[in-house]
Amino acid sequence: MHIDIQEELCSGCRLCSQVCAITRFKEINPKKSAIIIKSKFPVPGGFVPVLCTQCGECATVCPAQAISYQNGAYVIDPDECIQCGACVENCPNGAIHMHADAEAPIKCDLCLECLKVCNTGALVPVEAPCQRKDLPAWTDSEERLYA
Repeated sequence: MHIDIQEELCSGCRLCSQVCAITRFKEINPKKSAIIIKSKFPVPGGFVPVLCTQCGECATVCPAQAISYQNGAYVIDPDECIQCGACVENCPNGAIHMHADAEAPIKCDLCLECLKVCNTGALVPVEAPCQRKDLPAWTDSEERLYA
């Protein structure tokens, strides 16, 4: 399973990002969300949600083997994570990032709480593995490492 992104439907409200941070860290802090909303202004205009496709590349490159596949999602074990940033640097669409207050890098664990608040249909659950190669990416690795 993964969450597909219909970027043309995203209004930029950031409700998904807020509920993600609340669910994971019990606070409204978009920098602690596993969903990053990128603004694309002035051209082409609009907002682009960036989140994990559950491709598994992070688990492949983790030297501590701290990332495992559980219930359809790749999950980081904070007790095993050595915070080396290999998963952040190697995520193909930049959906993993670090925060100084977090015990491990932040990525989507498919809790699906974001789907409950996305009222535009920009986030869509899909049972099949992600096949899209054109997903939006968060490409500023410096920003992802030290958010």
